[in-house]
Amino acid sequence: MAALSKSIPHNCYEIGHTWHPSCRVSFLQITGGALEESLKIYAPLYLIAAILRKRKLDYYLHKLLPEILQSASFLTANGALYMAFFCILRRGLLTIYMANLVLLFCITAAMYMFFFRCKDGLKGFTFSALRFIVGKEEIPTHSFSPEAAYAKVEQKREQHEEKPRRVNMIGLVRKFVDSICKHGPRHRCCKHYEDNCISYCIKGFIRMFSVGYLIQCCLRIPSAFRHLFTQPSRLLSLFYNKENFQLGAFLGSFVSIYKGTSCFLRWIRNLDDELHAIIAGFLAGISMMFYKSTTISMYLASKLVETMYFKGIEAGKVPYFPHADTIIYSISTAICFQAAVMEVQTLRPSYWKFLLRLTKGKFAVMNRKVLDVFGTGASKHFQDFIPRLDPRYTTVTPELPTEFS
Repeated sequence: MAALSKSIPHNCYEIGHTWHPSCRVSFLQITGGALEESLKIYAPLYLIAAILRKRKLDYYLHKLLPEILQSASFLTANGALYMAFFCILRRGLLTIYMANLVLLFCITAAMYMFFFRCKDGLKGFTFSALRFIVGKEEIPTHSFSPEAAYAKVEQKREQHEEKPRRVNMIGLVRKFVDSICKHGPRHRCCKHYEDNCISYCIKGFIRMFSVGYLIQCCLRIPSAFRHLFTQPSRLLSLFYNKENFQLGAFLGSFVSIYKGTSCFLRWIRNLDDELHAIIAGFLAGISMMFYKSTTISMYLASKLVETMYFKGIEAGKVPYFPHADTIIYSISTAICFQAAVMEVQTLRPSYWKFLLRLTKGKFAVMNRKVLDVFGTGASKHFQDFIPRLDPRYTTVTPELPTEFS
């Protein structure tokens, strides 16, 4: 068991920012590196989201940059303020362990899809994102009647047939897809009026697979073009990369499983019920097998808890605690950062790599050997590392690196 009641005489320079004796300089270095990495993460993310949501020019001119800077400053503060308070407090918390990834995502997806199907269940960005992913056909409260929908479909087909089509690959593919859509069964409760149930699921898979593939390609563009002249062959990895297909398979299979299950339940029960979304969402969660991401799973689960908490407040079932979401997030972040210092072996490798990237590698040069007294195995993966400390700023005579001893 970790002996967390023990104390050590070392100061923050000897343990934390071993690369520079000044707390202020170390804080500024961490802040600069974290800001740079945050902008690399959020700039393409918001740009892709704006393109997918077909934002107008006014958004790009007045809102895109402030939103990027807001999110970047949030992530920067996570890395920079940890080092600041490390110097101020020089203490930490215990760590927690992660739950089963896929099962957690299945449960989370089931609840999200149920709220999505319920009237006023979800609002804002979450509702818009799910509507984009699974389509408005799965929303029970359509603004148009089945008769109007059929008339609209027929009008589209007539206009489409009037236009002369060139014989090319795209035209042939479109003709093939149209032939599939016109034939096949569709239950009367299904609202995908242009397609039968089979083509409805196939189209959903193709659409979201393409979105996932393109998103992953765009995220890899900065790193690929960095090696444009030194390693031109790496440009091929931009398009032929395992992660590109994994994200595409994850999104595509999630949508197709959800839609397929929903259609199946409508056929079996001969009605359209919000409860179908729980079963369909749970089964769709199995798609996480294609793209195992603790970040996605834990983030969505935490947002689900937040959504249910605020719904409980609206219903008068649970009390309201001011800034509860901020407090919970702060505690969770503190626990994860504490684990990164005291028990790196308990973190997922992907999260540890993210912290190294955020701090420009400085998280790895903490003097964890002096922390072994607490019994957490802090230096387990850093046995060969001994920091080069300036004796003028230390309280204990520093151990010399191997080459100087």
